[in-house]
Amino acid sequence: MTTLTRDPAHASPAGRPHDGRGSRPTGFRLGGPAWLVWRQHRAAFWTVIALTLVGVVVMIHQRGQMTDYLAAHDTSGAKGGMPGEFEKYADRVFSVGSCLGYLPVLAGVFLGAPLIAGDLESGTAKLVTSQSVGRLRWLTVKLAVPAALLALCTALLTTAFSWWWSPVKGRSASLSWTSFFDVTGVIPVAYVLLTFAVGAAVGMLLRRTLASMVVTLGIVVAIGFVWDECWRSLGNVRSISTDQGVGPGAVRPELPAQAEQQGQGTYFLTGTGDRLDWTTCLDTSENAQDHASCLDSRHVIGWSIDYLPASQMQTMQWLGAGIMLAVTAAVVAFVLIRGRTRLL
Repeated sequence: MTTLTRDPAHASPAGRPHDGRGSRPTGFRLGGPAWLVWRQHRAAFWTVIALTLVGVVVMIHQRGQMTDYLAAHDTSGAKGGMPGEFEKYADRVFSVGSCLGYLPVLAGVFLGAPLIAGDLESGTAKLVTSQSVGRLRWLTVKLAVPAALLALCTALLTTAFSWWWSPVKGRSASLSWTSFFDVTGVIPVAYVLLTFAVGAAVGMLLRRTLASMVVTLGIVVAIGFVWDECWRSLGNVRSISTDQGVGPGAVRPELPAQAEQQGQGTYFLTGTGDRLDWTTCLDTSENAQDHASCLDSRHVIGWSIDYLPASQMQTMQWLGAGIMLAVTAAVVAFVLIRGRTRLL
């Protein structure tokens, strides 16, 4: 008779059945509400991850082509320091930068708005919060998981874009720092988190996915309009002037490299330090002598121009990001407080 014996190496721990798959964890796994949030929205999350990886790879490839082209051509004699054929490379950078500007819209409309509204509309929120998970914990995890993913993916995309843009920054009119203020630095991450939080808040209030997406779209567009009108006020406007007259031989002030002109354009500077609008004595401009006499009567001694220097870009971005994150924190606090008491 053959006697069967148990190999100690394959014995399972006392009190724990051996299922043949091993009892040791194979890696990091989500659990509880975090697992549920990932499971519910895994299609959207994997889409975001895939698009991010594709975008980063494309930008790295395009940067390689651009730098190879610049290395093979002399840029010293071209206007703005760029070869004449460089336009196609500049267009690619500008086009991708413009596309990145839509990240806040996509985050708010397609991730933020359906996040809570979908669960309220389908009844999933009532089912989840009737179990051992409280409303506050569920809402916190519900917001934290996609917010962390959005912040990470946005940071990767904008970092890759900044690396692509940096060799030609300011060397073309379409590649100025003001063109990409919203898609570089810390601004994109803060902007995406703001619109995501706004979308989640709208979804919680309206409780209908489609209606929430439409309303969120309108709010995000309004936020973008206000931001476009106001972000330059975050900087400290500087002035440069001349005092050698404004006649035919006078030289106008020259702005520093990459500076953006502000205001109405070039002002007339008087001897007392006052500035006159460019329309001053415009009615006499057809006659050079009358125009000069008119300006002399106003004691005009030169020109003056307002500008924002490129050196303020990073400071302005941090200030703008701080404002956005403060508003985001307020919106998240509203969602958590209202959701804890009036979610269902």
